[in-house]
Order: sequence, then structure tokens, then C-alpha cells
Amino acid sequence: MSEKTIVHLLRHGEVYNPEGVLYGRLPDFHLSETGELMAKAAADWFAGRDVTALLSSPLDRAQETAKPLAETLGLIPVLDDRLLEATNRFEGQKFGHGDAALTNPRIWPLFVNPFKPSWGEPYQEIARRMIAAAVTARDAARGHEAVCVSHQLPIWTARRRAERMRLWHNPVNRQCRLASVTSLVFTGDRIVGVEYAEPAAHLYT
Repeated sequence: MSEKTIVHLLRHGEVYNPEGVLYGRLPDFHLSETGELMAKAAADWFAGRDVTALLSSPLDRAQETAKPLAETLGLIPVLDDRLLEATNRFEGQKFGHGDAALTNPRIWPLFVNPFKPSWGEPYQEIARRMIAAAVTARDAARGHEAVCVSHQLPIWTARRRAERMRLWHNPVNRQCRLASVTSLVFTGDRIVGVEYAEPAAHLYT
């Protein structure tokens, strides 16, 4: 029998963002007080599990989510650029109700191909780097479990690739809430299943 390894993709907790901007890879966006509680809830969920490797996106919110997990498990997070948020041409802009970004004709050419997408990092590239990071985590934790702290779009794209689904999608249909855990189950080198959990569900508003 081939050994079983589980790679958990943990989304970061809630970010303090009172201006409601699309922050993407911008620096200095940190967890809110609720986000810190979400990170602790995730750490509690992993306590007692057989986690032997911890990787994290270098962005502040991901490292802050990884911190209580590292303390709980006694692991040192390894920063991995492949776990970064997707690039996006709209970073720093607002897209909430009453904001005019989407009504500006200058940005309309960016929407020419929603299947790629044309406004940011191609889904194929996101899937490639995320699965590669998951494989690195799998190899570091053979026969055990690993955690990779990342972001919603990369995690959801990795899941769709693992489940052999088309990568373009409607963002409102993503099953990847704050501090959620998307688990890739490997038998040997092969992904044989995907599981999902929400350790911080009690903190959602």
C-alpha cells in the first residue's frame, strides 16, 4: 500500500481593511482582531494532528495566520513565493457599492478575456505553482500531514485543478472562506481526494 499524506491549504484570517480596497499583494495589510481569533481557531483545529511541515505565503496576513499554528505545532514556517496571492491589475482600487472603478472605460480592456483572466495572473499559472508547492509540502511530510498558508484564489484554483475541473469560474461560488482548510489527500504521489473544513465558522459574521 502507498503511504497517505495530507497537504492542508489554509486560507489566512480576516484582514483589517476599513477602506475596502482590493489589496492583492500590497504590503502592510494585517489581520484584524477577528482575523487573529480565526488564526487561533485554525491552530486549535490542527492541534493533535500529525503535521510535520508548515509552509506560508510571505505576505503579512499569511505569516500572521501561520504564527499561532507554528507555536501550537512547534514548527518553523518556511516561506514559499508559490503560495502568494495572484497578481491583479486592480490592486489598490475599490469595487464595493458606490465605487466607480468598474464604470471607468479605461479599465474595460482588462475584461476582454475572463477565462484567462486578462486582468491578472492566468489561472493555469496559479494552478501550476500551487500544485508544485503542495508537492513540495507532500515530500517534506511523507506519510504525515503538512499545512500551506495561502490565499483564496490560489487555494480555490489548486482545488479545481486537483478535482480536474475547468479553472475559470464565478468567484461567488468559491468554497474557501476565511481561515478555511482545503485538504489535498495523497496516496503516494497521486491526489486521491479533496476535503474541506471551516475551523473558524463560529467567527463568521
